[in-house]
Amino acid sequence: MTLLRAEGLTKRFVSRGPLGARAEFTAVDQVGFEVRLGETLAVVGESGSGKSTTARMIAKLMDPTEGTLEFEGEDVTHAKGAALARFRANVQVVFQDPFSSLNPRHTVERILMAPLVYQGIAPRGSRRAHAKELMERVGLDPDHSLRYPAQFSGGQAQRIGIARALAVNPKLVICDEAVSALDVSVQAQVIELLRRLQRESGFSYVFIAHDLAVVRQIAQRVAVMSEGRIVELGTTEQVFADPRDAYTRALLAAVPRIDPEWDRRRRERS
Repeated sequence: MTLLRAEGLTKRFVSRGPLGARAEFTAVDQVGFEVRLGETLAVVGESGSGKSTTARMIAKLMDPTEGTLEFEGEDVTHAKGAALARFRANVQVVFQDPFSSLNPRHTVERILMAPLVYQGIAPRGSRRAHAKELMERVGLDPDHSLRYPAQFSGGQAQRIGIARALAVNPKLVICDEAVSALDVSVQAQVIELLRRLQRESGFSYVFIAHDLAVVRQIAQRVAVMSEGRIVELGTTEQVFADPRDAYTRALLAAVPRIDPEWDRRRRERS
């Protein structure tokens, strides 16, 4: 079942020079893909490839210049008001830097309850009990619900961001470089957490990343972006084993090799 479908998404930015000259920059150009229920689609590419702009458009944090976005068969490209609120109850985002995306003046309990307040949803039992349940679900000590973000490590703070995204039981979670700021050992723990949460709840991920080694651990399908366009789209196995585009092959060549046999097969195909 297709959960989200993007067709022809394009984003152009216009700026004015000091003498009033108009300059136009196309950050995303005719991007299209679908996200299926319960799967993880990774969108990968170097900095400036357009992947984060694409993430913001499918999260409805930014309107496309052109193109359409459908969620569960409904056109949400220009959704406003109640329709936008329904969409945001089903689509949540985990950002790259938890300390800039979590309000430093709010306790974890208040942060985790904010999505429910916005949606007008009453939690089962008390808010404190619900916050503690969410913290426990992401591997944090529920007795720390009245602490502030600065009292947690980077990996713990990102778990708070994940818990906040899950507070309204979304169907799609967009992870925008959600593990790139973490060290390798913490990355592995957070990726395993994301995989476990998906197994438990069955929601989908759009996983934005530049690190193909990370993508290989979590995604079923991969879309490779370069200069605002998708240059390759396929299953993770297909993209890693038989990349068709030169840009994809260049990205793969930069991945540290931990599987000599896989590396040998890649060199034989080159």
